[in-house]
Amino acid sequence: MYRRASWMVVALAAALGACSSVPYAQRVAQRQAAYAAAAGAPVRSFHFFNLYSWEPLGDSQLAVYTQPNRAWLLDVGPCPNLEFANAIGLTSFGGEVSVNFDKVLAGRGYAPCFISGIRPVDVAKLKLEQQAQRKIEAEPRQPSAAAPPADH
Repeated sequence: MYRRASWMVVALAAALGACSSVPYAQRVAQRQAAYAAAAGAPVRSFHFFNLYSWEPLGDSQLAVYTQPNRAWLLDVGPCPNLEFANAIGLTSFGGEVSVNFDKVLAGRGYAPCFISGIRPVDVAKLKLEQQAQRKIEAEPRQPSAAAPPADH
C-alpha cells in the first residue's frame, strides 16, 4: 500500500510539473512587471523589525514583506544565489534598511549583495495586477467541418 501511494505521489508531481505552460523566465518577467507597476518612487530606507516573507525576482531584484500588507521592492546585485536560496537575511542599523549601505544575505558562503534601490510596493495594487494576469480570455471552439458525425 505504501509503495503504491508513493508512486501515485510521484506521478501526480510529475503531471503537475508538466502542466506549467509558462516557462520560468517568462513567469519571473511577469512577476517583475507586476511588482514594478505596483512600486512607488524610490526611498532611501525603510523600517525593518521582522521579515514576514520574501520573493526573488531574478538575481538582481526581490520583494521583501515586513507585514502581510507591507512590501518593498529591492534592487540588488547581481546576487547569484538569490533565486535558489531557502532563506535570506537583511542587514540593518537601528531598525533601518538603507540604500547603498545594507545588504541581502542569500546563503552561507555567498557574498552579501548590496541594496542599490528600495521602492515601496502598493500591495493592494499588486494583488489587482496579479488577478488581471490570471484572467483567461476564453473563446468557444468552432465546430470542425472536417469531422464526420459519429454514428452509433
